[in-house]
Amino acid sequence: MARAAKPKPQKTLEQTLWEAADKLRGNQEPSEYKHVVLGLVFLKYVSDRFEERRKALESELAAEGIKPERLPDFLEDRDEYTSHNVFWVPELARWGYIQSVAKQPEIGQQIDQAMDLIEKENPSLRGVLPRNYGRDGLDKRRLGELVDLIGSIGFTETDDHGADDVLGRVYEYFLGQFAGKETGKDAGAFYTPRSVVKTLVEMLEPYQGRVYDPAAGSGGMFVQSAEFVKAHGGKRTDISVYGQEFTDTTWKLAKMNLALG
Repeated sequence: MARAAKPKPQKTLEQTLWEAADKLRGNQEPSEYKHVVLGLVFLKYVSDRFEERRKALESELAAEGIKPERLPDFLEDRDEYTSHNVFWVPELARWGYIQSVAKQPEIGQQIDQAMDLIEKENPSLRGVLPRNYGRDGLDKRRLGELVDLIGSIGFTETDDHGADDVLGRVYEYFLGQFAGKETGKDAGAFYTPRSVVKTLVEMLEPYQGRVYDPAAGSGGMFVQSAEFVKAHGGKRTDISVYGQEFTDTTWKLAKMNLALG
């Protein structure tokens, strides 16, 4: 009697994304490519949360008896999003549009434009989001494939993976993988392993007050501190975070990481 073949272990979402993204990396160094990938993850996340709020708003308006012809004006009201702590995403920066032009040679310029538009509409993000997707050295065919790949992840509350959970997992996993790929004196400079940071936070017990990190890196200490407070029944607003970072590009990663949380 033939034995049944053992089922192959399924790859996690993070592993699948990393393997696909790593193949698309081509000849670019991780120090450069991490900004390409993490920038797109960020863009997909804020767009998904925007669309989630838009659908909820549409249902609210319909329940209030708002006529269909008046819906567009309300749905494009910026305050209806920012008042719910959702970043306002202009039409040409929404993921649906970005994915629709993913196969065009100008996809890099379209993504750069999206980053510009989001920063202009959201002051807390100004000077933070990555640019230069339109540079000559970035293969536009591979960039389009990467857009399609990131587009397969859902970051809303109703998605299979769950919004905050999957985002944190993917973001932290990618940061760790990029750190592992880098070599030389800067290897791991922007990222401390999550297990180490979690241990430090458990020792510090930041239930409330101020959290200061003099070498903030990509912001892992801040994210873990917020998770600690939440896990112990508190609110993330119970703490205030402060930090500094010598490297400007790493500091931008920290600000993006905090914005996601």
